[in-house]
This record gives sequence, C-alpha cells and structure tokens, in this order.
Amino acid sequence: MSIRSAGESPAVHPEGAGREGAGDSAPASAAPAPASAPVAAPLSAPAPSSTPEAAPVPARSSRSVHRTAAVIPAAGRGLRLGPGAPKALRALSGTPMLVHAVRAMARSRAVSLVVVVAPPDGADEVRLLLEEHAAPAGAAADIVVVPGGETRQDSVRLGLAALPDGFDSVLVHDAARPLVPVETVDAVAAAVRAGAPAVVPALPVADTVKEVEIRGAGEPEPVTGTPERSRLRAVQTPQGFEVKVLAAAHAQVLREGDGATDDAGMVERLGIEVVVVPGHDEAFKVTRPLDLVLAEAVLARRRTTDGF
Repeated sequence: MSIRSAGESPAVHPEGAGREGAGDSAPASAAPAPASAPVAAPLSAPAPSSTPEAAPVPARSSRSVHRTAAVIPAAGRGLRLGPGAPKALRALSGTPMLVHAVRAMARSRAVSLVVVVAPPDGADEVRLLLEEHAAPAGAAADIVVVPGGETRQDSVRLGLAALPDGFDSVLVHDAARPLVPVETVDAVAAAVRAGAPAVVPALPVADTVKEVEIRGAGEPEPVTGTPERSRLRAVQTPQGFEVKVLAAAHAQVLREGDGATDDAGMVERLGIEVVVVPGHDEAFKVTRPLDLVLAEAVLARRRTTDGF
C-alpha cells in the first residue's frame, strides 16, 4: 500500500488483484513516465467549479474486471464532540479515527484505491498522519490524499474528481464510522458489482419514530404522524455506487444549488433505485462523547477476541 498526494498517479489494481501475499511484497508500481513527462504538480485542491458536468448515466461496462475505489470525506470539524482537533483526527485508543476508517476500507479485497479528502488547509497533515500509522496486514490498496471543500458535498465531489479513469464503482464512507467491519464493506461492494447502481447498508429501526411540527429550540413540538417502524431503516456507510451514477447525482445537485443528507439521497432524485443490504451494529457514527466511550469498548473487545 502506498500513500500519495493529489498530483501523483496511483497504480490501479483490478478488484482483488495483488491481495494474496500482499503483506510480503509491495504492490506493483506504475510504469515509469518518459523523460519528457512533466513533474507532478504540488498538492492543490481541484476547483469545485471545474468539475465537468456528468453525462447521462450510461449502461454498465461489459469489462470482466471490476474496479472499486473508496472516498472518505474527512474535512468536518465535529463540533458536537467539543473543541479540539477535527472529528476525523480525534484519537480512538491512541489512533486517529480517520486511520481506523482508512484501515477498514483497505482491509477489503474489493477496494484497490482509497481517496482521503482532508480539510482544505490540512492535506499535508493528513498525509503525514497516514504515513505514520502502519497499514493493516495484507492491504494492497493505494491511498491518495486531496484537499476538501467547505461542505461534505463539496468534499465528496472533489474526491470523485480525483479518481483515475478505469474505476467502475465507488464506496463513500464517513471517517466518523471508524469501526465498520470489513464484511459490511464487502457486502456493499458485492451488491454494486452484481448490478445495483446504488447500495446502502442499514439496520432496522428499534425505536418508534414520530414526525413533528418543528418549533423553536426547547419548545414542545406537536406530533403529526407515526411512520410504520417495520418499513424504516437507519442508514450507515459505506454507501456504494456506480461511479457515473454518483457523478451524475452530484452534477445535478450542483446545478440546482440544493443539498441532501447523504449521497444516496442525491441518487434518489435521479429516479434511480437505491437498495439496502444489512448493516452492522459496530458501524455506528461517532458524533458525541458517549459514542467515543462505546467505540473504545468495541476496540477493547476486538483486541481481546480478534487480535486487533
């Protein structure tokens, strides 16, 4: 596994290629550029306005080799966790949450490239941070760090723009979900590979959910409805997409100047079906101090039972 800047071209591995014995040898590097080739540019953020408008979603490629990348937006500040470092850089058992999240993606044999979208002014810091922490055994995925935007939506779009040609699907994963099991990552990737254009992992909702009429903070809110709980699912990440489907969804949202709470919501606006696969209890989002306590407990259990 290698860690690169935005201006460098990572080696592209077919899905699963180079994973056997990956802990014993480095992945094959790209062929050297001719002597006249220009030197890679310094790390700089692609301009959001330069993102090309996506073409209509084409039919799935007929190629036998399916390549999957992961994009991890990690530019958020995480104010609900209190003052300090950006949320993705908060330590969890001595290791930043972002590192845990990158390792979770890199452990999957389906993923050959991980694009980490750093804070706009923190790409160098994030790259050095990732270089300081060992990759999981057997991981062969390349890692690219690019500067992000002001919003999560901007950061995901910049992450998509950083993908080299040749990738069929992309997994978008929250850095704040550091403990997602590799089985969940594999299940999402497999569903996209099998033909679903958009896939989300999710869990059945345990609590009764009420729709309310929104009032001011602290004021009583009248209940307007009670959705049928058996039909509700709490969505997690990574969310998987055909690359061109997600690019088309982001292009539409950019044109309309509107947003969505997740990438799957953008795809729904295109009229494209989003399917659900089973999520996992350990893929919860760390947003509050109590979540950190739970995450530490999960890691302690893993060290005891799984050895990592």
